[in-house]
Amino acid sequence: MGKVTGFLEIDRQTAKYQPASDRIRHFGEFTIRMSDQEVQKQAARCMDCGIPYCHGPTGCPVHNQIPDWNDLVYNGNWEEAIRNLHSTNNFPEFTGRICPAPCEEACTLNLEDAPVTIKTVEQAIADKAHELGFIVPQPVAAKTGKSVAIIGSGPAGMAAAQQLARVGHEVHVYERESRPGGLLRYGIPDFKMEKHFIDRRIQQMEGEGVTFFCNVNVGVDKSVEEMLATYDAVLYTGGSEKPRAVGIPGADLIGVHDAMPYLVQQNKRVARDSIDNVGWPSPPVLAGGKHVVVIGGGDTASDCVGTAFRQGAVKVTQLDIRPQPPEKEDKLAVWPYWATKMRTSSSQAEGAIREFQVGTLEMVGENGVLTGVKCCQVDEKRHPIAGSEFLIRADLVFVAIGFRGVLDEGVVSELGDKLKIVTDRRGSGNVAANETDYRTSVDKLWAAGDVRRGQSLVVWAIREGRQAAREIDLSLMGATDLPR
Repeated sequence: MGKVTGFLEIDRQTAKYQPASDRIRHFGEFTIRMSDQEVQKQAARCMDCGIPYCHGPTGCPVHNQIPDWNDLVYNGNWEEAIRNLHSTNNFPEFTGRICPAPCEEACTLNLEDAPVTIKTVEQAIADKAHELGFIVPQPVAAKTGKSVAIIGSGPAGMAAAQQLARVGHEVHVYERESRPGGLLRYGIPDFKMEKHFIDRRIQQMEGEGVTFFCNVNVGVDKSVEEMLATYDAVLYTGGSEKPRAVGIPGADLIGVHDAMPYLVQQNKRVARDSIDNVGWPSPPVLAGGKHVVVIGGGDTASDCVGTAFRQGAVKVTQLDIRPQPPEKEDKLAVWPYWATKMRTSSSQAEGAIREFQVGTLEMVGENGVLTGVKCCQVDEKRHPIAGSEFLIRADLVFVAIGFRGVLDEGVVSELGDKLKIVTDRRGSGNVAANETDYRTSVDKLWAAGDVRRGQSLVVWAIREGRQAAREIDLSLMGATDLPR
């Protein structure tokens, strides 16, 4: 814990943002960093809970030992704090920036709406550790002679690669894009996480013996069967990128797009990468001077909102088919679990118009070009309410209603019936592998992350990558020291 009476004496403070009028003019991060002293004061608020739900399965998928490193930060021991944090989380600077922080929802102080600012402290530990030179490559003293290939370099693949390299395996990571990072690099806007943080970790991992092969689409450019014959184990962490179809008339009009390629294109533009292979028509899609409608209420939709504003959109409207949630949850009914309540993202706070309990009936256009979106109010069962139809002007529509499994091209298309695909109640087509050993139906092939569980949080991807690495090491060596 931190200071014994800290939670009584110190008010909760969170990091401030640049004003919306300033931050929409650039694509860089806009959080104003707290001083070390301010972070230490916030860490001091961690109380001596009987059961710290923040780091159990309720609050933190990777089981960060949050009370421990809060105490270490409060006492100024940054080096031991990052060592403790790394024992459960390979990349705390990622999660400290983009995780929605279920740990704070599970904090005992959240019963009083004043949880410890765990996410801010986590990010501060990682950033401080880099500044002080505590994060360096940790090459292994002796190799095992075993080799592992990892398909996909997102957070699950990166976490698994680092764990496996540190126990002495030869690790090769194959990435379809021109740079490693997966959706961390190409799906999450730079204003939420700048990509030099990924580059810094890639350099560390290369210093630990991990080899990255980019511009290799496994299953197309390189055979999976060949990899299974070459390596002692193959881990599939390719993500869940197939968009869920909107399924309404007019979706083929010019100006209607899936959300993820839009975000990928802008991230590549910021990185000065080529956008020729993103799958867009020429000229590139930009929101400057346009009326934009975003369909969906999740993180991807919010990212489209923030990106559109930074490109100069005149107006951005976000449509959510769900009812508007209450401003405050019933703590005794939901704590320590994630609560359904009104939340406003930084992107939405930049000026988005949010419409709740609205269904999309039709994309309206002229001469094949989008001009508007026909909508209606819906009831609690999401059925249209007669007479409630209305039209929203739209030059661009981005569909962000979720994902339904892995892409057909690549690993799945090559292995065909050998690689079983399961469908959950959401219709997500995921690779079948259990959470005990992460093995698929194909010999020597494991699967982890979004490709197995469906689209989820970065912290879940890191957890699955670490756990899959442990199971692979156990299979190859008969014993393992890697944590589960």
